[in-house]
Amino acid sequence: MNDPVSINRRQVLALFAATGATAGLAALSSPALATKCETDGTPLQFTPKTAPDANPVENDLVKYPKCPYCGMDRKQYHHSRHLVQYQDDRADGTCSLHCAALSLALNMDRGPKAIYAADFGAKTDPKPLINVDQATYLIGSKLPGVMTRQSKVAFAAKPAAEAAKAEHGGEIGAFDAALHAAYLSMANDTSMIRKKRAEMKQKAGDHAAHTQ
Repeated sequence: MNDPVSINRRQVLALFAATGATAGLAALSSPALATKCETDGTPLQFTPKTAPDANPVENDLVKYPKCPYCGMDRKQYHHSRHLVQYQDDRADGTCSLHCAALSLALNMDRGPKAIYAADFGAKTDPKPLINVDQATYLIGSKLPGVMTRQSKVAFAAKPAAEAAKAEHGGEIGAFDAALHAAYLSMANDTSMIRKKRAEMKQKAGDHAAHTQ
C-alpha cells in the first residue's frame, strides 16, 4: 500500500522537476503537504537517557554527574552548569549554557518545562541552581567562559550581576539574551573546542610515545 506522505513527497519532487524550485517551495507550504511524519521530532539518540524525574534539581550533581554533550564533570564546573527539564520530566544536566543550548536545539519537539542555571553569585560550594526565568545574566565579561570564549554567567540577584559588571565588564541581560548570544557564538566556540581537543590528543600521544 502506498503511504500518503510518500506520495506527497513524490508529487513535490515531480513539481520541482516540472515547474522549478519556486513552485515547489510554494507547494511545500500547502496544508495538504504539511502532514507530520511518525518519525518527525527528536531523534532517539538525542533523547535524554535518564529516567523521568519530577525534581531533577535535587542532588543534580549526583544524578547528572557528566555533561551528555561534552562529557565534562558537572561538579568541577558547578559554577557554570545548567539543567533543562523537559515536559515529560526527562532532564539534561549540562556543564554550561553552551551545552544547554545544544540540548534545546536537538530536542525541538520536547518543550522545556523548566531551565535552571547555577547562581554564580552564591557563596556556597557547589553553587545552587536557580530558575533562569528569575536569573540575571552577565554576558561577555572578562570572567572565564565554559565551552565558549564569550562568558555568560547567571546570578540570582541583579545587584550581584551589576557589581560583577562593574568589575569585569560585559552586558546585563535575561536568559533569552544569553541563549541568543550562545547560538551566535556556537560556530566559533565549536572550532575552538575542536582545536583544543586536538591539541590535548596530540600531547597525550606525544607523552605516550616518550614513555614507551
